[in-house]
Amino acid sequence: MGKLDVKKQLKMNSLLDTAFELFTTNGVSQTSISEISEHAGVAKGTFYLYFKDKLDIRDKLIAYKSSKLFEEAIQKLEEKNEDLPFTESLIFITDYVIDKLTENQSLLILISKNLGWGVFKSTLSNELYPSDINLYEYIHRKTQDRISQPEVMLFMIVELVSSTCYNSIIHSEPLPIEQYKPYLYDTIRSIVRDFETGE
Repeated sequence: MGKLDVKKQLKMNSLLDTAFELFTTNGVSQTSISEISEHAGVAKGTFYLYFKDKLDIRDKLIAYKSSKLFEEAIQKLEEKNEDLPFTESLIFITDYVIDKLTENQSLLILISKNLGWGVFKSTLSNELYPSDINLYEYIHRKTQDRISQPEVMLFMIVELVSSTCYNSIIHSEPLPIEQYKPYLYDTIRSIVRDFETGE
């Protein structure tokens, strides 16, 4: 990466970090582009070099933070150096992400209110923030024709996890998250079984 690219990346990261701080403190609707730019120490015009508008930075921020979570989870899984079956690998990744969101509830609130399938899919494929670890490729490599419609399966699991874990983590409803996890993971195992091709 050249000197100019490094500077651009630093400015973009500064804008993302500032947006995260302001969004999680004041809320997305209560935060202006001027505030983000000012707190990041860049001109307002610089903001528009990287992002179309406030919703664009929100979506890219969610994709960035989510991709980092998945990247960390896969790294931890690979550090275990165990050849886990696909389903158990998926549960390990899910468990890691849930634990991190439990620790950082500001991130949970931002993600859960704004994570749509399109943003999640760009996170999966690391379209916005490429790295050595690509969750989408990892899932496809692990399934290798053993799962029919892997994208549909992932959609169902993502919707299940995102729609049920928020209340369990924030409100302990219907159960605190640690008590809820066994039910969640049994359901994930069942979903994966339904998509297995039997080959």
